[in-house]
Amino acid sequence: MIVDFKKLHKIETHREVLIKFILLLTVLILYFSYLSYEYGLLTGGIVAIITWSFFVLCTPVADAGFLLDFPIRLLFNVRMLHSEILVWAIAIGINLYALNYDPSAYDKTILTVLFKQILSTPFPYWSIIILSGIGTFLSIYFGDEMLDVIKHRDRNKYHTHSFKLKVVAMVTLFALIFLAYYLLLETLNVKIS
Repeated sequence: MIVDFKKLHKIETHREVLIKFILLLTVLILYFSYLSYEYGLLTGGIVAIITWSFFVLCTPVADAGFLLDFPIRLLFNVRMLHSEILVWAIAIGINLYALNYDPSAYDKTILTVLFKQILSTPFPYWSIIILSGIGTFLSIYFGDEMLDVIKHRDRNKYHTHSFKLKVVAMVTLFALIFLAYYLLLETLNVKIS
């Protein structure tokens, strides 16, 4: 029996990504269910959407956006980088609406109170959003590149010296972003253990 390790690796990688997607979706559904039970369907839904937008705008990796980016990439073969731009536009729109028409929704959870503080204090806290955007779009770009490698499209492009330097530069930039992000969160008295 001959084992095709390339196919096996592809299946394992897709399985890991699918499991991550299902776990994130499950957490979102459970969180929405809890908030709906606690505050009612409408308010719970608004708080859940605001919380989702917090994870889009204030974390330096594509975690909340991944709920949309990954299925769109698989179903329609649209690069995750392009769908993440749409995700960010939706998240910004949600917060513009909520801040103008239902600012009390931010007062329901510790996370949304923190988010309201970030949104209402341009300096220095919008730096968190900017750093998160840079980190998110770099991770999405890197994710798109890796999915291309898995599909074996443009395979020779990924075996070059310049691609390896690009990966090292991206990892270094990620490290700097996470350090700056951590320091900014400390100014908000948020402790990450």
